[in-house]
Amino acid sequence: MTVYFEDLSVGEKLSFGAYEVTEDEVLAFAEQYDPQWFHTEPERAREQSPLGGLAASGWHTASMTMRLLVDHHFADAASYGAIGVDELRWPNPTFPGETLSVTVEVIEKTPSESKPDRGVVRTDLTTANADGEPKLTMQPIVLYARRNPGSAEEREE
Repeated sequence: MTVYFEDLSVGEKLSFGAYEVTEDEVLAFAEQYDPQWFHTEPERAREQSPLGGLAASGWHTASMTMRLLVDHHFADAASYGAIGVDELRWPNPTFPGETLSVTVEVIEKTPSESKPDRGVVRTDLTTANADGEPKLTMQPIVLYARRNPGSAEEREE
């Protein structure tokens, strides 16, 4: 079922995913995009990193989050993509061997005044490990298509 703007309700929570973080993936991402030693040198990171060991780049955690969003929500959503992200934080490092999941709560919906075929949805998103420890938090702002632009039902929102 395709998810449109009007299918989402303020206060609604969506939870999904189980993404296993591997050391090989952490190293490959970091070598390519964020080659800081605490992401690329496992032994040194275990011995010296204030993060507590080899840790995924925050940008890698964001990318894994995006993968979960696409696989479990956006593949079936009438979404035009994100128009921004507010409040991006990495409260705890992500480590190889952890399994990540995503929880999203709809906090705001705004029908577009200039383009009645779409609306903006703001959410609180948390990516956490299996113990519930948050690894990433942010407020994505996503553009969704509207099912019936201009209908009486739509004007009531």
